Amino acid sequence: MPFVDVDGARLEVERIDVGRAAASPVVMLHEGLGSVAMWKDFPHRVAHAVNRDVVVYSRAGYGRSSPAKLPYAVRYMHDEALAVLPRLLDACGIGRPILLGHSDGGSIALIHAAAANRPVAGLALMAPHVIVEDVSIASIAAAKVAWRTTDLRARLARYHDDVDRAFAGWNDIWLHPDFRAWSIEALVREVRCPILAIQGEDDEYGTMDQIERIARLAPDVELVRLADCRHSPHRDQPEAVLEALVRFVDRLP
Repeated sequence: MPFVDVDGARLEVERIDVGRAAASPVVMLHEGLGSVAMWKDFPHRVAHAVNRDVVVYSRAGYGRSSPAKLPYAVRYMHDEALAVLPRLLDACGIGRPILLGHSDGGSIALIHAAAANRPVAGLALMAPHVIVEDVSIASIAAAKVAWRTTDLRARLARYHDDVDRAFAGWNDIWLHPDFRAWSIEALVREVRCPILAIQGEDDEYGTMDQIERIARLAPDVELVRLADCRHSPHRDQPEAVLEALVRFVDRLP
């Protein structure tokens, strides 16, 4: 299943089957500049660690998926969570997923669980955003400088068919003045499924306040704080992340 058509867009999809079709599968939601390929071998490691089927896809504008419409709206993560993701799950025959989201993908998972009116078995979140922090804006502004002055573009071009639009879509909306007030705290209060929230102590895009807000707002939240870990826990501390995932998923249907 290399591509799934959703509202006229062809979305790149990879499925890893471990032979447990009756159990809730893990659906992986990538970061703001991510894609199927940028996860590297982590989806396979997740599948075999938790013994669940795994589905991973590239959002429109990323990886090998169709181009996205730019500029993004302030509610672009809401649009993904409430319009695109439900149709993708239907196309893949998934009724009750475990959503594993990184960064923007974690925010999309929270919005979906809160407001899509669909069953979700659980949320595993790595470095999610529920508000916009000063550190987030500063690091995204620094990424814009790096895009112009370093080999960042060349490194990302390996993973995206249209790397310029992939970067611009993410960078432009996060640096737009209207985005500064973005918050999903009200939605987090509506999430009723179990949540695992993982944050690196050295995350350059967000502080512990992100996951601590989730713990205050939602009823069933396990927090994991990782030392020597920046914005990508699955890269910086993969064994600790997998250990937490196994413990969390074991309690889910």
